[in-house]
Amino acid sequence: MSPRKDTIDWDDFAKIDLRVGTIVKAELFPEARNPAIKVWVDFGTPIGTLKSSAQITDLYSPEELVGRQVVGVTNFAPKQIGPFMSECLITGVVGESQGVVLLTPDREVQNGGLIA
Repeated sequence: MSPRKDTIDWDDFAKIDLRVGTIVKAELFPEARNPAIKVWVDFGTPIGTLKSSAQITDLYSPEELVGRQVVGVTNFAPKQIGPFMSECLITGVVGESQGVVLLTPDREVQNGGLIA
């Protein structure tokens, strides 16, 4: 288990734009240094669809991701990963040995819904 991180205040947390979106496209990312899947997530209006490179190949295939709702950070600065520009961060729980388990709402919600 990872050690607890430094304490932040409400203003720090409020800067993070965590929202729910639906994966609309996913494909393997063979050019990535570590095994990854390229995903396109629809975060609704006004954000739209953002791309992410997700190291989730231990538990997920591209085919089973399409249509799944996920929680993502939508206000990270874009990051170039090989030939792919990642525009958001899909959140997940880092397992001890099983890989990353995606964070998802337990019921379907509107794309773009804010995490509070």
